[in-house]
Amino acid sequence: MRRRWAGRLLAQADAAARVREIVAAVRDEGQAAVARYTRAFDGVDLQGAGFRVTDREIEAAYKAVTPELLEAVRRARDNIAAYHRREVRGSWMEADDDGTILGQICRPLKRVGLYVPGGTAAYPSSVLMTAVPAQVAGVADIALATPPRRDGTLPPLLLVAAAEAGVREIYKMGGAQAVAALAYGTEAVLPVEKIAGPGNIYVTLAKKEVYGVVDIDMLAGPSEIVVVADASARPDWVAADLLSQAEHDALAGAVLITPEEALARAVVEEVARQLETLPRREIAARSLENYGAAVVVPHLKAAVELANALAPEHLELYVADPWAWLGRVENAGAIFLGPYSSEPLGDYWAGPSHVLPTAGTARFYSPLSVATFMKRSSLIAASPASLQAAGRFIQALARAEGLEAHARAIGLRLEEGVKDEPRSLD
Repeated sequence: MRRRWAGRLLAQADAAARVREIVAAVRDEGQAAVARYTRAFDGVDLQGAGFRVTDREIEAAYKAVTPELLEAVRRARDNIAAYHRREVRGSWMEADDDGTILGQICRPLKRVGLYVPGGTAAYPSSVLMTAVPAQVAGVADIALATPPRRDGTLPPLLLVAAAEAGVREIYKMGGAQAVAALAYGTEAVLPVEKIAGPGNIYVTLAKKEVYGVVDIDMLAGPSEIVVVADASARPDWVAADLLSQAEHDALAGAVLITPEEALARAVVEEVARQLETLPRREIAARSLENYGAAVVVPHLKAAVELANALAPEHLELYVADPWAWLGRVENAGAIFLGPYSSEPLGDYWAGPSHVLPTAGTARFYSPLSVATFMKRSSLIAASPASLQAAGRFIQALARAEGLEAHARAIGLRLEEGVKDEPRSLD
């Protein structure tokens, strides 16, 4: 396993050099570079206005989507919106007895860019899981980028999901070139203030490269799942959940941790059986070979401790009494409790965004949320009396740090007592 992780790091170093080249080209050349890389990587020749999805394309997409799928998109959207509306926190101000007013002003970002993966699969769910929280936050302008198919189109369901989430500015561009275009702007794309959404290693490294020019949501890696299970777990259900992540990407991770050796063996056999009929079995098989494991531990406490050390993107507590163990979970992007809380419920339906911290970053990072699309300003309004009372302490701290100008700025206001009105410059 250590060799495989070392191989992943070497691949990342090679990719980083390529990403820097792409980002620099888009920054310097604009849309011409985006077009060049779109031809090279996606096999599509798009020029100028051809990068932006038209209203006619969206109308055609609605005609191509079945009523059942449209209803599913709308219901999922409503679930996601209802969940994220609970996260909204407004501005606040409080006045102290001495007249000081402190507070915080919360505002949505004005313009954000969302990245939605393409390539080996289409993800309309990722449209909803990023765009809906941004809409709930109150973002005015949302630009969405996703790789085009070989014929220069986008999947109809993805376009419908975007429209249902209120997004009409959609671009047919993917990879590092799309991230750079959103960050720096081109002749066809206005720059954004933040870029959010999952992607492959090139997208992630591009987000890292442009951070500072714009903000980003997180540096997400390949998808991963850890299932903590006891003797109550059904091997076929556990196997299905592990495969649900393994089929995402050959770099995805799927790990079972259990104190039951018999369960571990049964799950391994069941994974092999179910793998045979999966349409994406080649991808899932490579994922399991490189980053899959069934780990037998002495007891459930050890299982949860190991899960905390891994800090997985998705953690399933598939045990007889999951609520009894929830308090011991410290690190996880999303926690699924009990046999019926299968991970795909979170991917598509329940409400929390499925854009989650990966690769152990759940130790210190949180899922995409309304807060991802907000910014905050602190508010400080001192009264004459409050500054008079605090002034000498502020001066003492400033001089202890060797910052005399700080101390004098306070001192001027303390001379002859604090006045309600500043002195005239005349």
